[in-house]
Amino acid sequence: MTKLSNIVTKVEEVIMGVLMAILTVIMVTAVFFRYVLSDPLPWATEVSIYLFIWFSFIGGSWGLKYGTQAAVTFLLDALSENKQRILKIVQDVIMLAFLIIIFVYSVKWLMLPSTMLQKSTSLGMPMWLPYSAVPIGILFATIHIVARLIRLFKNEEKSQQEEIGDELV
Repeated sequence: MTKLSNIVTKVEEVIMGVLMAILTVIMVTAVFFRYVLSDPLPWATEVSIYLFIWFSFIGGSWGLKYGTQAAVTFLLDALSENKQRILKIVQDVIMLAFLIIIFVYSVKWLMLPSTMLQKSTSLGMPMWLPYSAVPIGILFATIHIVARLIRLFKNEEKSQQEEIGDELV
């Protein structure tokens, strides 16, 4: 499962890089058209929002793998190593249950005829495309949590700094 998590991480990094490059080009172009040519691009804001939504869900999953979210750890730091491991397992099981619930409901929502037929305002694009960021991001996050849980059960969990260091090498 760790190999799958690492593959998903590489995919996430490629997707985030492409999304950020496209988002940057669109925003710079939109500013140029609005302030230099005085002819704003009506679709640029909509596309930027959808790209940012995708970036947020993919980036959130990537951040979950490395534990880069803000956290208050004074309780965890006060515990012994074994109790820290138990608390991390409980935390990840709760998070996994939450992710599964969100995934199931997001897929159900995505499959509704009203969602499948909905079109975006400016482009007339099917809205299932930007909406699908939710279940895909949640699926990637679930893979990372399951991989981390397996490592925790096997007592092989590395610190976030070690894991980031290993990925950068």
